[in-house]
Amino acid sequence: MRRLLYIIVLWAMAFSSGAEARDLLRPRGDVNCDWELSVADLNTMVDAVVSGTTYHSFYTYAYDINGDKEINIADINLLVDGLLGAELKPMPAYSGSLPVLFINTEDYQDIVSKEDYLNAVWWLDATGIDGYESIGSPNQPQKMQIKGRGNATWTNLDKKPFRLKLEKKQAMLGMPSNRHWVLLAYADAWMGKMNDALPFEIGRRMGMAWNPRQEPIEVVLNGQYIGLYFLTEKIRVDKERVNITEQKDNETDSAKITGGWLLEIDNYIEPDNITFTEGNGEPFWVTPQTPEVLSDLQRDYITSFLLRADSAIYIGNKVSTEWERYIDIDSLAIYYLVQEVVDNPEAFSGSCFMYKERGNDTKLIFGPMWDCGSSFTRYNKNYPFNEFIYENQPSYCRCRWIREIAKFPHFQFRVRHYWKRFYEEVYPEMEAYMDTFAARIEIAGNYDFIRWPQCQSNNNTYRLNHYTKPCFNKKVAWLQSQWGYDSGIDPDPQDIQPGF
Repeated sequence: MRRLLYIIVLWAMAFSSGAEARDLLRPRGDVNCDWELSVADLNTMVDAVVSGTTYHSFYTYAYDINGDKEINIADINLLVDGLLGAELKPMPAYSGSLPVLFINTEDYQDIVSKEDYLNAVWWLDATGIDGYESIGSPNQPQKMQIKGRGNATWTNLDKKPFRLKLEKKQAMLGMPSNRHWVLLAYADAWMGKMNDALPFEIGRRMGMAWNPRQEPIEVVLNGQYIGLYFLTEKIRVDKERVNITEQKDNETDSAKITGGWLLEIDNYIEPDNITFTEGNGEPFWVTPQTPEVLSDLQRDYITSFLLRADSAIYIGNKVSTEWERYIDIDSLAIYYLVQEVVDNPEAFSGSCFMYKERGNDTKLIFGPMWDCGSSFTRYNKNYPFNEFIYENQPSYCRCRWIREIAKFPHFQFRVRHYWKRFYEEVYPEMEAYMDTFAARIEIAGNYDFIRWPQCQSNNNTYRLNHYTKPCFNKKVAWLQSQWGYDSGIDPDPQDIQPGF
């Protein structure tokens, strides 16, 4: 009987009047992404199910027509019903509670690569929200290029992050003008989407030179709503971002290779990594972000610099300040403190950025913050948060340098100094910040859950009081028991013994 229906549909569609007017959101069952429900979708669907094709995750909703999280004959049957006139449940739509970014790739191609950009057009609808301005329109879109980004987030998760390169610099949603942006998906950050926003904000308030700004938005890709995203400044050398002298690739002038360096302590082996063995015998991988392509002179210089720093860190005499010739102690103290208060066990293992300005006497500055996705992962309500982040780390983490640096009394002194400022000035303001953040994204967050039910947790909510705030408050309370002083006076560094 179903085969007869297929024949009837094929015959009927052969005499149809063609595509309807193209909407911003595709109809349910538009598996070939041409903005109409037609016999072409049925052919694509049948071929895909028969061949067992694995569908790219962004179009799962297009193929999974009945929404049962499986793609099979039941979806074909429902598509036939739709072509014969049955009303299909529409594709999930954006809420309009946030600005909406529309992106159409060239020929509406799917984004399947982290290496190769696709040409695309875009426009931004501010949806009438005060303080934001729309950019472009469907009739006058802007040009860009887009590709995938991330490691595990790209490989393992259905909702993907992207990297954007605009044709020309553009100020976006109140953030300074630039061509380079990131769309962060936070598909696995079900505890309020707060994993990056909170440490970014704390770092700013603690005086870090720069942390990425980000704004929540909703995204429509090739006519399909793909959920709540965060438009985020990409880490790069720029006067409005990491403000250092930009060093050229393949530089051979010895006067210029001392900086600027933008480096990432990495937890992935890359072909162009700077590699050496840390003083504890573990492999140490550093990815140069600027410059990206190194001359032999550049590679020799920065490798030697890192090795000298490593040797000074693993010196037996922990009263020594030799390591401070290479690393700015105050930037590291603040960076470490922020990672501790959000309880990020992956800190100093990967996505750990540091930079160095040009000059023979300049030091490595730690920051900006990036990818704190493992914050508060020890979220069990009974967990006391009574360990430092470098203790009992997951097996896949390599906690570079900080475990050893924490043994230096002078470093402990600086951490306690900044802790006093955090606890008295910054911490009291964070609950209001988190509440405002949660309220701002809650409506769009619930639409995002409709779009990506596979990202749901046992508690389908974007409210923070269930997880993030209790975790944060527990960790801060424990750190205050370790680092606080009732007298309100900074301790004398000579009174601090090695090890926190």
